[in-house]
Amino acid sequence: MSVLVVLMFSATSAMAAGFRLPEAGAKAMGMGFAFTAQADDPSAIYFNPAGIVQLEGSNFKGGITYVKENGGTFTGTTPLTGGATVAETQKDLNFFIPNLFFTRKASPNFAYGVGVFSPFGLGQEYENPNTSIFRNQTTKIDLMTIVVNPTVAWKVNEVLSIGAGIDFMYGSAILEKTPFSVALGGNLYNSKLEGNGDAWGYNFGILLTPSKDLKVGVSYRSPFSLEVKDGDVEIRNINGPTSATFFGGATSFDTKGSATINMPATATIGVAYTVNRLTLEVDADWTFWHSFHSLDINIKDERPPVLVDTTTAKNWKDVVALHVGGEYRVSDPLALRLGFRYDPTPVPAETMGPELPDADKLYYTAGVGYKLRNWTFDIAYMYVDKKDRTVNNQTASAGFNGTWTGDAHLVALDVGYKF
Repeated sequence: MSVLVVLMFSATSAMAAGFRLPEAGAKAMGMGFAFTAQADDPSAIYFNPAGIVQLEGSNFKGGITYVKENGGTFTGTTPLTGGATVAETQKDLNFFIPNLFFTRKASPNFAYGVGVFSPFGLGQEYENPNTSIFRNQTTKIDLMTIVVNPTVAWKVNEVLSIGAGIDFMYGSAILEKTPFSVALGGNLYNSKLEGNGDAWGYNFGILLTPSKDLKVGVSYRSPFSLEVKDGDVEIRNINGPTSATFFGGATSFDTKGSATINMPATATIGVAYTVNRLTLEVDADWTFWHSFHSLDINIKDERPPVLVDTTTAKNWKDVVALHVGGEYRVSDPLALRLGFRYDPTPVPAETMGPELPDADKLYYTAGVGYKLRNWTFDIAYMYVDKKDRTVNNQTASAGFNGTWTGDAHLVALDVGYKF
């Protein structure tokens, strides 16, 4: 069950540090997510809620990001390789990240809206659950989270606007693994762990416009405490010695598990400057991962020592990502965008596991925007260069000694309508 909850706080290597998903808008992606100060489309609900008061009328925007995750490759040893250096590659995966936003300007100084987006997500799978060198730790992970974020914004004066919202999060996850013990005949069983939970949070933002060319944005999103209650633990294909000793001769077993996970707060500061048709922005983005110091998992019906309560140290560290982006307006309807993002990993080598073999990442982005009467169309591409990372944290039953490599490609498309 412990890895199930790791799943709740993991992300594919295509994503931001740890398990964050900044893919909430194609316009922002095209500029490397340097968007906190501009915040001038409905996705501002995610990036800086104060920005929605800039939008006239009623605005709808929806989109999807396609992720092509090239399976990460590991070369080294694990507790199951007997000291031999081997290589294993995760499966290539394809999945989608949705977003949906609505805003309305109710008066010259007041606006409201609602956003629906996926702030965390995961998809990783190893080739064979019965032979993977990581099978005793994880063989497959799927994660979905959805946040509904109603928001209001107020233009205090010509320089200052503020915005705030309430966040409701729902998350569901599935994890599969195959525990292993030489003393008990090799693979003990195949397990599928599944759970869901919810959490509440809030966000707020500030937008300063000292001049028509200069904007400064500040955005904060609170931590979440995601409660996984009554998660399903399914044990199948229990081998003979394990069944006889711990499960009364049964070849299958079901029980429940629970945990509460503290998800980190985030804060971003951005500065945007416009010269003629060119807008440039630089953002600094903090994720306060220090709250993710351990995982405490409770099993309703234990079978010591093969199925027990666990406390797993994580000790993640706070990190600051840097974003740089720009937009050049070729004409009134057509805009071209470029961006770059540097994202250091919060995961220390001592506690890194195969459920999230994280590393520092470089993001290279480009995008195009086009307006057609009341419609807007935005498309963006992002290449994620996950830097090679060598870790030596292998113990008798967990971890690994070796090097991970990987990368990913993302394409985002948004369609908006103003009425």
